[in-house]
Amino acid sequence: MIGGGALLLLSLIDRPTRDLDIVARVEGERWLEGEPMPEGLATAIREAAGALDLDEHWLNAGPTELMRFGLPAGFAARVIVRRYGALTVRLAARTDQVAFKLYASVDQGPRGKHFRDLQRLDPTPEELVAGARWCRTHDTSSAFAEMLLQALAALGVEGADV
Repeated sequence: MIGGGALLLLSLIDRPTRDLDIVARVEGERWLEGEPMPEGLATAIREAAGALDLDEHWLNAGPTELMRFGLPAGFAARVIVRRYGALTVRLAARTDQVAFKLYASVDQGPRGKHFRDLQRLDPTPEELVAGARWCRTHDTSSAFAEMLLQALAALGVEGADV
């Protein structure tokens, strides 16, 4: 899991969020795309949504495309494992959340929730540069590179080699 919901579960932010984002699922030792979800999990999500009056997409695999292009190196070794009854979740580590939030911040800009979350994480310049290098593996366009450098500058990192 990544995003605001995962940051809440890790006690790294305290803002409300509407959902939990799944970037991948694990079967045995294999990391798979979040979609399609196993039928048992999809049923449990629907039942929980109905019972708790939640949006039907409260648990979703929207960001699974990030896995298609590659998660940050060492991602699987850094996840934080939490167990909730029969459910085991793997939460992206803070350093990986920095990379994901930076990527999302470039699209939404400095007024968006992702940028504010990134500021709350208080990343080091080294974490931001590492995150920016990962971001560039997902979007190699010059327009994205320019916006990425602007986001880094807004976070106090100037002239980074990304």
